[in-house]
Amino acid sequence: MNTVCDVNMCAGCMACVDICPRRAISVVDDMEHMNAIIDLSLCINCNACHKICQNNNPPILKKPKKWLQGWGDEQTRSTSSSGGFGQEVMRAVLRSGGSVAACKFESGEFKFELFDDELRIAEFIGSKYVKSNPVGIYKSIKSRLKTGKKVLFIGLPCQVASLRNYVNDNANLYTIDLICHGSPSVKLLQKAVDEYGYALSKMNAIYFRSSDKFAIETQPLGIVPKGVQDRYTMAFLKGLCYTENCYTCQYAQVARTGDLTIGDSWGTEMTSELPKGVSLVLCQTKKGQELLDLMDFNFFNVQKEESVNQNKQLQHPANAPRERKRFFEDMRKGKKFKSAVMRAYPKDCMKQNIKSALITMNLWGGEK
Repeated sequence: MNTVCDVNMCAGCMACVDICPRRAISVVDDMEHMNAIIDLSLCINCNACHKICQNNNPPILKKPKKWLQGWGDEQTRSTSSSGGFGQEVMRAVLRSGGSVAACKFESGEFKFELFDDELRIAEFIGSKYVKSNPVGIYKSIKSRLKTGKKVLFIGLPCQVASLRNYVNDNANLYTIDLICHGSPSVKLLQKAVDEYGYALSKMNAIYFRSSDKFAIETQPLGIVPKGVQDRYTMAFLKGLCYTENCYTCQYAQVARTGDLTIGDSWGTEMTSELPKGVSLVLCQTKKGQELLDLMDFNFFNVQKEESVNQNKQLQHPANAPRERKRFFEDMRKGKKFKSAVMRAYPKDCMKQNIKSALITMNLWGGEK
């Protein structure tokens, strides 16, 4: 294969697809790996794809100057997967006359869009534990920046890094990277929800978590009884199903690529607040401070050491479980997703099966 970066190490950021003037690049997703493949019959050897790739040209990472935690107002917090920082920073930027680029779920796809209307914020909130598709967003942001308008981009660290390469760190670009565990192929999510009787393309909405509760939900119900962990969530939390590049991620450390970094304040001493959601916010740059100054948010200091201890992806990439190789062998053989997870973690799956059966028979109340 003629690939943009090392074979099987593509993060799927899609910047090379956006930059290619001849549409010579296609990103191939085989669930276990991703590869940006160059069609040599179309390639003109401009080398733009190699230059834009964050694997080939990694950014200078910056250590946080400020560590904060907090939450938004009651309404914001109740509709967020954490403390609501993402909602509030988007609102602040839009009210100041800027634009926002973020990921949304629509018609079975997790795609990025640039928007200016505050009423649309609800479309972009919530954690998304799957590969998103940024194709087209780099071009859109660069075009918007040329008008002199400020743009806030919220995405994974690899996406932020590629965007910075794409626009050459434009003065009007503001970036927020997410503390990322790793991300699975959307093909795995499609297989998983299909086995639970849902078609991803027909879902109106999908939610991966609410505060400290992790499970896939769609409107208006979860795909499994409340209090039971579905197989996709289990595989994700155990790090079983990420694409290969995630296990050597260069961004899984304290030094960051965005102006701000956001995640969950799992190490907070405000334990009574954690079930309602507490955001962790790291500020690396003056631009990051500008964003904080725009916001109406309840900020508190946070213990840096405990935050790092409780957010392992601020220390190192996810470790590939020994069960991962067999899991993907099962996937390639066409086995059921749920069966492959059962083979990897039989005791955990059996426990969830028993809970589901007891809840169905009204012998267990599940979660309130």
